[in-house]
Amino acid sequence: MQKQRNDKHMPKSINHEKKLWMALSLTSVFIVIELIGSVVSHSLTLLSDAAHLFTDAAALIISITAMRLGRRQADQKRTFGYYRIEILAAAFNASTLFMVAGFIFYMAYKRFFVSSEIHTTSMIIVASIGVVVNFISIQLLKAGSKESLNIKSAYLDSQADLLSSLGVILTAFLIRLTEWQHLDSLMAIGISLWILPRTWLLLKESINILLEGVPEGIELAEISHALLNLPGVSDVHDLHVWALTNGKISLTAHMVIGSDIEKEHNLLAIATDLLEEKFNVTHSTIQIETTQCYGNAKLHL
Repeated sequence: MQKQRNDKHMPKSINHEKKLWMALSLTSVFIVIELIGSVVSHSLTLLSDAAHLFTDAAALIISITAMRLGRRQADQKRTFGYYRIEILAAAFNASTLFMVAGFIFYMAYKRFFVSSEIHTTSMIIVASIGVVVNFISIQLLKAGSKESLNIKSAYLDSQADLLSSLGVILTAFLIRLTEWQHLDSLMAIGISLWILPRTWLLLKESINILLEGVPEGIELAEISHALLNLPGVSDVHDLHVWALTNGKISLTAHMVIGSDIEKEHNLLAIATDLLEEKFNVTHSTIQIETTQCYGNAKLHL
């Protein structure tokens, strides 16, 4: 039955993936256009916006990877599957973006001491192309954003990109109006500062997953207390919670119960359902004990 359900949803998943590929292709082409435009126009704003688009292209790649890996079965060498590839990619992209932001800050600092004429016409042309590209991406992803968190994330990113492109156009017109070339550097710094908080959160979350830390929003004490409140449970220890990737939380624990063996299987099913419904734990392994048997790692909650 499970296989049939997966097959039923497969066409929809593949359709979403095709739209993500189309959005990624448009975004990647425009990144190249912006990089060329930043050189031609001497605009740091275009360069920083290209860096912003790079974060969104990375997010699209991660979304596509997640969809593909979600359809790939675990094997004898990767018993948990290939989900961590997505996290490795996210950590790499976040680290790269910190370096790009640092480079933009450095260039903006130098620009304050060296006069450089900004070609606003090139800025407006390139940013206008960006408005069109992002509008198309929004339309491609709009329907799927209501059905998939991955698509929704990419959809919101495209909306932010559209606003960013409009910001570049506004900066170009203000430079024309005031003839103050430093507006370009200030806007570049502003876009970089806009990128950094999201980049930091992405890197922080990725590192936490790679270190098998407790997922964001999960409290071990709450899980322990919930299990202890089950009938017949006298102790919970060796409790470990981690995530393979976003939304795939795993748990292992030892539960001490009375010597009534008849209730053991019932209790295990109840505990598993509780963990999934209340804490979104998708994979749990619980060892039932009738006497305490602490391992080397002892956790007091």
